[in-house]
Amino acid sequence: MTERVVLAYSGGLDTSVAIGWIADQTGAEVIACAVDVGQGGEDLETIRKRALACGAVEAVVVDAKDEFAEDYCMPALAANALYMDRYPLVSALSRPLIVKHLVATAKEHGASVVAHGCTGKGNDQVRFEVGVGALAPDLKVLAPVRDFAWTREKAIAYAEEHGLPIDVTKKSPFSIDQNVWGRAIETGFLEDLWNAPTEEIYSYTQDPSVPREPDEVIVTFERGRPVKIDGHPVTPLQAIQQLNRRAGAQGVGRLDMVEDRLVGIKSREVYEAPGAIALITAHQELENVTVERDLARFKRQVEQRWAELVYDGLWYSPLKRALDSFITTSQEHVTGDIRMVLHGGRAVVTGRRSESSLYDFNLATYDEGDAFDQSLARGFVELWGLPSKIAAKRDLRA
Repeated sequence: MTERVVLAYSGGLDTSVAIGWIADQTGAEVIACAVDVGQGGEDLETIRKRALACGAVEAVVVDAKDEFAEDYCMPALAANALYMDRYPLVSALSRPLIVKHLVATAKEHGASVVAHGCTGKGNDQVRFEVGVGALAPDLKVLAPVRDFAWTREKAIAYAEEHGLPIDVTKKSPFSIDQNVWGRAIETGFLEDLWNAPTEEIYSYTQDPSVPREPDEVIVTFERGRPVKIDGHPVTPLQAIQQLNRRAGAQGVGRLDMVEDRLVGIKSREVYEAPGAIALITAHQELENVTVERDLARFKRQVEQRWAELVYDGLWYSPLKRALDSFITTSQEHVTGDIRMVLHGGRAVVTGRRSESSLYDFNLATYDEGDAFDQSLARGFVELWGLPSKIAAKRDLRA
């Protein structure tokens, strides 16, 4: 039986060329697998037809936008996941979902190999291959761009020689990856750290310096998940899409950072994630109102480790699964409304309300009606500082 290879297919030049190149080099039949995670652009049927025209024996296309929002973006929201305290894991979240469908396609079509178009410099090679190893350790992995020094010039020459139905004349100076959770831009003039981003690189967000009217929005959460926008029920996908539009129109969610890649190099990355940043801002504030102090303190440590695991391609690791259980438990009372004003590139919380609130007005107020017994504080402070006081006396004696 002829060997079969399932290729993670984007519809672009590199993966279109890879179909024929893999068949030529290995003699295998290539099955293209394209997964829609809200990246926009061409429709799935157009991508499917292109894959077949480029030599794939079968083309599998999956509309996974709702699955991505529900099963990948929502856990990231519950974790307030920001790698290096800034990056909302735009690309990192989509890779384990794509891997899941690659493996499923390989099993369905009897393939023994999966292939991807990642380079050897980035994080995605790790996310794909470690993910495949976790879900189907029997599958082999092929990486033509990385393992065979496949360049864009070689890809263009191959496409022209074989008359492949792809446009090889237009080349963006940037490398762009996008989905419903956000958009990542790198390379080109951005590789010089002194160069400022220019407006034309942005797509999800408008220039925050342009004067415009503020936009007030109320996000309703149940157990850590957005369920209403301004009182209207929404799915997770709809919540992200609506806030992408509204927060994006106000320039919310632009990030320009130097990032620590897993492979050990630093890279300059520009992101725009208006919906993600607005939702995380609202979710964090609702947690401030509803999550008990020690649980909240420990959760912040868990959030950082969770983000690192996902960034590093360990979505399917035992530690990640264990942290998921903790985070799910922490969301039990994260229910209520957050009001925000979107304006000038910022999402600013202006109101909070929750039936699960731990805020007690009578304890917090300094005005008449204060229910806090201040006579208890003197002894509390004395006992709280006692270990430090004892240590200080010892040090003075020494």
